Order: sequence, then structure tokens, then C-alpha cells
Amino acid sequence: MKPTDGPEPGNHTLLTGFVLSGLSKYPELQHLLFFTFCLIYTITIIGNLLIFRVTVHPSLRMPMYFFLRVLSILDISTASVVVPKMLVNFLSEDRSISYMGCATQLYSVIFLGATECYLLAAMAYDRYVAICNPLRYAIIMNSRACVSLVLLSCCSGNVVSVVQTAWVFTLSFCGPRNINYFFCDIPPLIMLSCTDTSSYEKQIITATVLVIFTPFCLILVSYACIISSILKISSAEGRHKTFSTCSSHLTVVTLYYASGTLIYLRPKSCNSQDTKKVLALIYTTIIPTLNPLIYSLRNKETKGVLIKIIAELRKI
Repeated sequence: MKPTDGPEPGNHTLLTGFVLSGLSKYPELQHLLFFTFCLIYTITIIGNLLIFRVTVHPSLRMPMYFFLRVLSILDISTASVVVPKMLVNFLSEDRSISYMGCATQLYSVIFLGATECYLLAAMAYDRYVAICNPLRYAIIMNSRACVSLVLLSCCSGNVVSVVQTAWVFTLSFCGPRNINYFFCDIPPLIMLSCTDTSSYEKQIITATVLVIFTPFCLILVSYACIISSILKISSAEGRHKTFSTCSSHLTVVTLYYASGTLIYLRPKSCNSQDTKKVLALIYTTIIPTLNPLIYSLRNKETKGVLIKIIAELRKI
């Protein structure tokens, strides 16, 4: 790729900050978008706090619910990194973000996203052990193993995030400084670079393989073994009950990995920015909102505990 693919390199004044264009360029939609995403953000926070509260119940001490607690923390954090700034920009004419603020937001989004990718793989491994090796489940998935898997996910996410953020901000940015996006992310930032980004794009593809495709392949292997075990169950009711414990996880995996792949595998693709904004909305805003609904409505145990908690609150 030639350097002329980015902004014109005639003006090499280094940028001290950026301006986020936001979701829509139409002023008449800003208030509607504000109230819509304010409602979505509120639902996200309340829903994930409820999941956290439900999964600390004494009757839900299985590793699966420990991972759900961690997932709820990641979802709250992801939404909180992106949505509040987006809400402010809906009502403000000043949509600027400092250079350091942009770097911090980019680091946070990549860290939380990569950590969740690895955590979803850990959750698939948990389901594999529970279904394919039930007699040794308590021994294999003990508390030390669960904490180790979460720490490994976080450490891996941190390494990926530090490297990617450092690489992005070693690029030269020269006017214009408008980011056609609603938060600081890799694809729109490298579009602003006035230097050749071809080598960096190869690094992004490598990171995408490590962060998305590697965990996804592990998930596929886990579910291939799970399906093989389920098919050996004689009764149809037993097969349905066993697979229902995995369906929620499969739903989240499909949404999360698909949107991430389409954005980061080709960061400078000819796909419209509006399409990438929608995809980014899916994994930064929509999935954190849907996760509590997916895991509670499709899980009898969490529904039962949630009903108990609501009944207790009504008595107060």
C-alpha cells in the first residue's frame, strides 16, 4: 500500500487531539440517539449488575457462574468506556478528545475486547469438561483453575492491547483530525495516518488471528467434542437439556467473534464507515446489553434465583 492511501501528507502538523464525528451527521437525530443509548446503557448496567448479584448466590457456585460474573464486569466496563463519551457528544458541539484520552480509550477497548475473546474460550472449555468429563469436573475446574484462566485471559488481553496501542500511536497523524467514528478505534485511526500503514495492517491481521481466530478454533474443537458426547445420549430430552446449557454461550460467541472479525481483519477495507460503526456498536454496546438477557432467560438456574431475589425485594 502506498503512502498516498491515507490523508494528504502536505500538512505535517502533529495533532494534539482528535474530533469524534459520532454515529450520525444529522443534528435532528442527536437528541433521539442520546435518549436511545442512554436507555441502552442503563439497561446494560442494571442487567449486568443483576447477573453479578444472581451468580454470587450460594446455590450457584459452579465455575460457569464465576465466569459469568467476570463477563458481566467486562461488559459493564466496555460499555462505560464507550457510551458515556458518546452520550456527551450527542448533546455537545465540542466533540474533541485529547491525544492521551484517545490512547487511553483505545487501550481500554482493545484490552476488554481481547480479554472477553479469551474468556469466551475459557467458558467453552468449562462446558467441554462439564459435559465430556463430568466425573472429574470438580477436580479439573477447581477454584484455582478458574482464577488462573481468568488471569491468563486478562494478561493476554493486556499484552495485545499494549502492543496494538503503542503501534497505532507511533504512526504520524497529520490533519484532518476528524475521526469518522464514535470512539477511538484502530480502523479509523490508521485512516488518519499520513504514513505508509501496510506493515502495521499486517500486524493487525496477525493480532486478529491470535485474539479472535485462535480462541474461536478452541471453541469449535470444544463444541465438536460436546456435540459428539451429546449425540451419544439415548433420550431426546437428555440431549436437549445438555445442549441447552451451551446454547447461550454459542449465541454470544457468534455475535462477538463475527463482528470483531469483520472490523479488524481488513482495517482499511472499502467497507463503508457506517457499516463498521454498526459492527462496532454490536460488540461495544449491543452485546453487553444482550448478555444478561441471553444468560438469564435461557438458563433455568439463573431465572430461579432471579425470581427469588425479586420476591425478596418486594417484601422490603
